Amino acid sequence: MKIIDKYLLKSFLITFASVFVILFFIFVLQSIWLFIAELAGKDLDFITISKFILYFMPTMVPLVLPLSILLASIMTFGSMAENYEFAAMKSGGISLKRAMKVLVYCTLVMSLIGFLFSNNIIPEAQYRFINLRKSILQTKPAMAIGEGQFNKIGSAFNIKVEKKSGENGEFLEGVTMHIKKNEYAPVSTVIRAKKGVLKSDDTTNLLQLDLLDGYYYEDVQTQKLEDKQKMPFAKSSFKKYTINIDLAKLNNAGSDNAEIINAHNMLTMSELNIMLDSMEKSFKKDVISYSENLDSKSNPFSDQPVNNQLNKIKTVVNKTQDNNLLDLFSADRKPIIKDIAMSQVNNAIFTLDGYSFDLQTKRNFINDYWISFYDKIIVAYACLLMFFIGAPLGAIIRKGGLGLPIVFAILIFITFNFANTFGKKLAGQDGIHPFLGVAAGSLILTPLAIFLTKRATNDQNVTINLDWLFEPIKNLFVKSSLDNLKANYAIASLDAMSINTDDIDYKDLLQKETNVLIEIVKNALQFGYPELYRKKALKILETRGITQDELLLENNLIDLEYIEIYYQTQEYKRTSKVALLLFILTFIFAVLVKVKIFFGLLAGILLIMTYLFIYKSTEHASEIERINNKNTFINKVLTLVGGFPFYIFFYFYNQSKIKEILAEYKK
Repeated sequence: MKIIDKYLLKSFLITFASVFVILFFIFVLQSIWLFIAELAGKDLDFITISKFILYFMPTMVPLVLPLSILLASIMTFGSMAENYEFAAMKSGGISLKRAMKVLVYCTLVMSLIGFLFSNNIIPEAQYRFINLRKSILQTKPAMAIGEGQFNKIGSAFNIKVEKKSGENGEFLEGVTMHIKKNEYAPVSTVIRAKKGVLKSDDTTNLLQLDLLDGYYYEDVQTQKLEDKQKMPFAKSSFKKYTINIDLAKLNNAGSDNAEIINAHNMLTMSELNIMLDSMEKSFKKDVISYSENLDSKSNPFSDQPVNNQLNKIKTVVNKTQDNNLLDLFSADRKPIIKDIAMSQVNNAIFTLDGYSFDLQTKRNFINDYWISFYDKIIVAYACLLMFFIGAPLGAIIRKGGLGLPIVFAILIFITFNFANTFGKKLAGQDGIHPFLGVAAGSLILTPLAIFLTKRATNDQNVTINLDWLFEPIKNLFVKSSLDNLKANYAIASLDAMSINTDDIDYKDLLQKETNVLIEIVKNALQFGYPELYRKKALKILETRGITQDELLLENNLIDLEYIEIYYQTQEYKRTSKVALLLFILTFIFAVLVKVKIFFGLLAGILLIMTYLFIYKSTEHASEIERINNKNTFINKVLTLVGGFPFYIFFYFYNQSKIKEILAEYKK
């Protein structure tokens, strides 16, 4: 290894180690707050708390490792560029690409470590973490219940105790429980007891709660409105009442891991592959089974006696040539037959809804495993991606230290993390393919990495022209004026101008005939001649005795018809481009309505604005047709009626017609 490689590697690793330790500590502290309710005031010993934190810490590595590589690479390369070390390297024949070479190998090793860590260490740590929580709840079940406050247990129970006692806090006094029938129902059952005892067994996941000497209140569901307003309830007393509680639901322990043995984040890729194979086969069998069930239910004529009866009905229908089967039955039987048919249809719809919900639930469950599978691969790619963003970005911005690099790193990481979180959420709900959901952040930032690396290795700064984005927005407020456009081509002041025989344009214009110069002056706009070029032609015409006043009287100073049609075409382009932009945004938010209803409101507002600009553009199109005396564009009514969702096709068709109209004036 050469000295320069050792120097680069040492600088990078020292910065990386410092950044990684700081960020890891911050992320762990922030995450511990998620479980502070399980740790604070629960009489846990120091060793148990240490194990709790130790088993949770590995889950932070996939977040911290890419961010540390990003920040370390920006700081390292930014500092070297700021201190002109890269300039010295380039003078010695060492390019940025060559300088990055050893760090690319280093990042590849880190990516491999990240993959192995995600595939082997994190599943084992998660397994021990969840089982430690389970063990704590089994040995000290009362730790899930704090004194003097309501404690949520899963989605069904809320429990409050006045006092706990005993070695493990298993003896309770002054117990109040609220029980819901489901997550969204109001409180339907209230239990109050003077005492309670918590019991657990290491061999089971159930926690037994024995309530002693208390009362049981339950809301009574009635059908009549007047009875509901009285809020009836049933009351009973008991000497002993036993409730079994699933340990996995205490303080939401295992809310994402209801099955501790088969939880997707506790498995390696090989184990996930086996699980996914069996789950996909089981899912396909369910689809086939449900389809066969539906097929058998939808064929009421599968048995022989009914089939014979159907043949008789067919014979009668053929004889009567009547397509209404109900006319074959008596009037008193028709309502019964209709009710039976409606009942069968409703049953079929209910069955379909049940099957659809069941299959969707299973598919979402399988998607969680696919997300965990792909996530282990993307972690390795993310490390490499962040280096190829950070290293060239540092060389471009030429800033080291903890100032500007942190700002860029945070912006990039927030984009990456937000895209991944949003993508995984969609993938978990079967909105997109699991791989796309997991790789959303990487797919968004990969073009940025390629762009920055290419610019930096070619020793080019980043200059991004966003006029194409801001120009339509600017034009919303800045409207061109026909009078101003005419004024630009009115009588110009030429007193200060002099003919320079060495000027190339003057030489070219002096050789042209007078009628050609007049054409240049009159048609400067449609032929794209610069304003200065037109003034030079006017100056030469003055030397030949032709003034601007004479040109104006003969309608040769300006082509008013083209000026007007040019103005209308520019206004049409302006309004139609804004309409197209709003149309695209409307379509995007309309698609996102399934994600959040708020997007539907935005889509409605944008749709109204889209139609306002479509209407404005059609007015300019009508004016162009009037000046040109041709019906060129798509009919105004058709454009408004089919504006959504066909405006994009109308837009490109009309734009092509605009080009044809302007081209005719240049012939």
